[in-house]
Amino acid sequence: MKQFRFHYLFALLFSILVILSGCLNEQDAVSSKPAKQENSASEKTSETTGATTEQADIPEKLKKPIKIAAIMQMSIGTFSSQYIAGVKEQVQKFGGEVQIYNADNDLTKMASYVETAITQNVDAILLDHGRADALEAPVKKAVAKGIPVVAFDNDLNVPGVTVIDQDDYSLAWKTLKTLAEDLNGEGNIVTIWVGGFTPMERRHVIYDAFKKRYPNIKEVAKFGTASANTALDTQTQMEAILKKFPNKGDIDAVFATWDEFAKGATRAIEQAGRNEIKVYGIDLSDEDLQMMQKPNSPWVATTATDPAEVGRVQVRFAYQKIAGEKTPNIYSLEPHLVKRSDLPDQQVSMKDLHQYISGWGQSNVAISPWMKTLEAQVKNK
Repeated sequence: MKQFRFHYLFALLFSILVILSGCLNEQDAVSSKPAKQENSASEKTSETTGATTEQADIPEKLKKPIKIAAIMQMSIGTFSSQYIAGVKEQVQKFGGEVQIYNADNDLTKMASYVETAITQNVDAILLDHGRADALEAPVKKAVAKGIPVVAFDNDLNVPGVTVIDQDDYSLAWKTLKTLAEDLNGEGNIVTIWVGGFTPMERRHVIYDAFKKRYPNIKEVAKFGTASANTALDTQTQMEAILKKFPNKGDIDAVFATWDEFAKGATRAIEQAGRNEIKVYGIDLSDEDLQMMQKPNSPWVATTATDPAEVGRVQVRFAYQKIAGEKTPNIYSLEPHLVKRSDLPDQQVSMKDLHQYISGWGQSNVAISPWMKTLEAQVKNK
């Protein structure tokens, strides 16, 4: 009888435990939904906090529209036009204003434009090319007055001035090395170069080293002038060279230290039917790409940076300076070798080039967290 009672009590307790367990499970099942919602809300809060962190406050000095003077030694060809487009694009995204000054290759005029910008109390000055011997005095005056200066392809060495470039040594070497490899280290070349410009002088340093490295590559002619019609003048000069060396094998390749030179040389070679002569250039634009992608084009390679990205980076450095942030004294953008053989059959533009050339136009340089906030604020106005 006792044993029966024990079994009865045990069964009763077991039933109660099962019922309670079921109730607890139901409670857990019901409470799990709100708990999940709470986690989601927590995640959203975390995400929002993260976004808020990224959207840093706009520096006080940038809460008003910024006025910038962009002063160019000269504005020739599509490289310059795309550089200007990059400058304007970035300034516009930041809600500022930019005035472009073209000195028409007159360094005295370029220096006077710097003086004009100082008188007008601009917030920053951008310099495109130019030389220190002409610009150092007015640039020091601007810095002393608290006007930030960012120069591109310039030999300035003034404390507080950031100088950016395309790494002209790498530009020249990548192109020349490709030329040498294609010629298997032996052949006759024409060089198109002009002095008086900082990037040209730097490229020539590498050309001198190239001649020592590849002594079996001989220079048979060298010329070059910078003018209002550089490409056309180069074409005329190249036509004269081709007449001087009329036979196949007299000239194997052309090294053009500027895309305006490369355009002129390419057109002269095409018109003379001398497509066995290959052109190796420096710099790149949409027009250049069209020429390179033509069937049997003699222009087979060039090394370049994205000119629009150069302009954008220069503007961002200027805004960082205005904001009081530390910027480097010098910065070189990484150039990229572009071969005709790397390009697709269909026509591409500069904005498409990153699909075929790794790293093209993606410098991610001189970017501060508040820039996103500033761009968003301007966009929403």
